[in-house]
Amino acid sequence: MRRAIDPSELDEAIVRGSERSFAFLERLVAAPSTVGHERPAQDLVAEELARLGFDVRSIPIPGSIGDDPLAGVPQGPYDDRSDVLGTFGDGDGPSLLVNGHIDVVPADEPELWTAPPFTPRIEDGWLFGRGSGDMKGGFAMATLALEAILTLTPDVVRGSLSFLSVIEEECTGNGTLAAARAGVLADAVLLPEPTDLQLLLAGIGVVWLDVTVEGRSAHAQSADTAVNAIDPAVVVMGALHELERDMNAHVDEPALNGARHPYNVNVGTLRAGDWGSSVPARARMTVRVGHPTAWSADEAERRVRDAIDAASARDPWLRDHPPALRPSGFRAEGYALDPGHALARRVSAAHAEAHGAPAEAGGAPSTTDARLYLNHFDTPALCYGPRVRRIHGIDECVELDSIVDGARTLARFIAGWFTDPPEDVR
Repeated sequence: MRRAIDPSELDEAIVRGSERSFAFLERLVAAPSTVGHERPAQDLVAEELARLGFDVRSIPIPGSIGDDPLAGVPQGPYDDRSDVLGTFGDGDGPSLLVNGHIDVVPADEPELWTAPPFTPRIEDGWLFGRGSGDMKGGFAMATLALEAILTLTPDVVRGSLSFLSVIEEECTGNGTLAAARAGVLADAVLLPEPTDLQLLLAGIGVVWLDVTVEGRSAHAQSADTAVNAIDPAVVVMGALHELERDMNAHVDEPALNGARHPYNVNVGTLRAGDWGSSVPARARMTVRVGHPTAWSADEAERRVRDAIDAASARDPWLRDHPPALRPSGFRAEGYALDPGHALARRVSAAHAEAHGAPAEAGGAPSTTDARLYLNHFDTPALCYGPRVRRIHGIDECVELDSIVDGARTLARFIAGWFTDPPEDVR
């Protein structure tokens, strides 16, 4: 017979394990897992899951994943790059999947950081370093909760509890897609993304596009007779800003809690030229377009193309030298989980039990891998994770106390999921 978990014992176990959890987080941050370089960090995750008693294996990403209609544009070959899956339990009963992404965005301007971005440091209760907030702090939170449960009552998991560490969440979602196609699914999915201890239930559509603008190169002494590709690129950026204004003039996304400017068109990279005394012949931009949930990726791409074409028609150079567009990463649809869904109710109730009040819930002007489960695999999913600052920015950090606080919620939720599984989860 399973012993009921005493909440005070659970909290004490979480506090006892917190320093070990923080040390795990420091090791993860010190392993720079940018796209294409995920393996050392994935090995750390596999080692930690094995220590907790999970059966661990790798889930390969097929080289053909880019042909999948749900895939984003791959960012490179998938040789020696894979997801890591840990499983616990006998499979005879309810199931739950915890999904986190190990990939982090680059930190290509390290001199702007207070300390090197991949050297973790703790100051005033916050752990700094690239990926500490998005989302390696969530790994620490989840494994802290899991260790507390499995240490106190390992037999509480009558069913299947899985932990999946995926790649390419920050750019395609292909890691989660590959695992789902391989059958790594459950009754519900919780993603410990950085949410400031709130429930993240919805996100907008996101596409990545490369835009290439041609100029006419020459020696700088003849620049007045050439066409610097940066100049028409500025015209294109103006068209993108106009599209952004148009989208935000008509926001109809109830799940975003009345957000007035959820759609951002961001020129994330601009590369042009190769020599100070040469006129650049070409400018290339990588553009991230946040768009309404009602649009498909194809429609979003068409709207971007139409906006650029309209601006090009007014520009003498671009009229005869139209920019080229191609998809280059995300082709993500908007998504939303009903706030009244059993999964949302359960996590909110666990938060209330741990902290005295239900968790706030809403959406965000971004995307997560929850969209794949909700939109295409008939699986409820939501995000809940620690407090963070400046994710994707300089001096990114996560609050250590919130890792403990989130683990208290997550441990209660997981224990309740298996001891009293909801009947209406799907």
